[in-house]
Amino acid sequence: MKKKSQKILSVSSLKIGYGSGKNEHVLLPPLNAHADKGELIAVIGRNGIGKSTLLRTVTGLQKPLGGEILYDGKNITDYSLMELAQKVGYISTETVKVSNMRVYDLVALGRFPHTNWIGKIEPKDHEAIVDALKKTSMFSFSDRYVSELSDGERQKAMIARILAQDTGVMIMDEPTAFLDVGSKYEIFHLLNILSNSNNKTIIFSTHDLQMAISQSDKIWLILDDELVTGSPEDLMLAGSFEHLFDPSVVLFNSYDGTFSFRNEKKGNIYIEGTGNKRHWTEKAVQRAGFTVSREMTSLYIITPGENNAKWRLMSKTDSEEFSSVYELITSLKKEKINPF
Repeated sequence: MKKKSQKILSVSSLKIGYGSGKNEHVLLPPLNAHADKGELIAVIGRNGIGKSTLLRTVTGLQKPLGGEILYDGKNITDYSLMELAQKVGYISTETVKVSNMRVYDLVALGRFPHTNWIGKIEPKDHEAIVDALKKTSMFSFSDRYVSELSDGERQKAMIARILAQDTGVMIMDEPTAFLDVGSKYEIFHLLNILSNSNNKTIIFSTHDLQMAISQSDKIWLILDDELVTGSPEDLMLAGSFEHLFDPSVVLFNSYDGTFSFRNEKKGNIYIEGTGNKRHWTEKAVQRAGFTVSREMTSLYIITPGENNAKWRLMSKTDSEEFSSVYELITSLKKEKINPF
């Protein structure tokens, strides 16, 4: 069955960079990509490769050096500034530093494309502002000054602003940069809700590869010579993420999307046990530079179970018990283990 196209944004043969005429500096080869309605899309790439430039160009804040950008099939150059502001909203990496501005007033700025020529807030605008504050869990902060907010609260207020702007596409440049772990997860959870429940198309750049892989519908992966797009699983199967790492330093596991450093290999060791304690013991052993063996080794580990409450490091002639993984690994590092 042929379905109606849900494509809301597309870029074709897009050249991004700086300058004009003979002084043009093109950052990447021509790029091709698209976004559908309700998609959460992560933009991944190394520092300086052009992620921010791409997002600013797609938003209309920076002119492309070639190619075209279409919103709902219409070229971005055919929109007036006010019309474009009703199509796409943008949050940069810059920290908002304003004095004497309350959260409500910051969010109200998002209604500017929908107000009359004097910018008066009508009842429908107030409703949109309140709705945005509630969806971002910022309604109770309405009367707080922006300067009094934490980094996470300020970022949610900025998201509320473009949510009040009521655009189909929301573009965010590293929305979780400089946030603590808890705030970072809150922002990702909010982005998921906005895309899944509110049909917003959200395109955001991030350095958190594991979070992008686990949460995004699609990834735009910027490499040195191309832009690769697809679901996280498609890119994983194609081995695309491996191009982000120096293989002499980092090992990327395309099976579960994790990565580890190439530490000095210290030998093989067998782990006996099951469940969560065995899983995290194996992680710690690998981090310490050991390879977990499927065959019994002369020195081996028994993890806590029904008959033992502690970790045991066993050999043919001796055994030692530990109350934590930390104690086990500290002792294990001192042992002489047979090499591979």
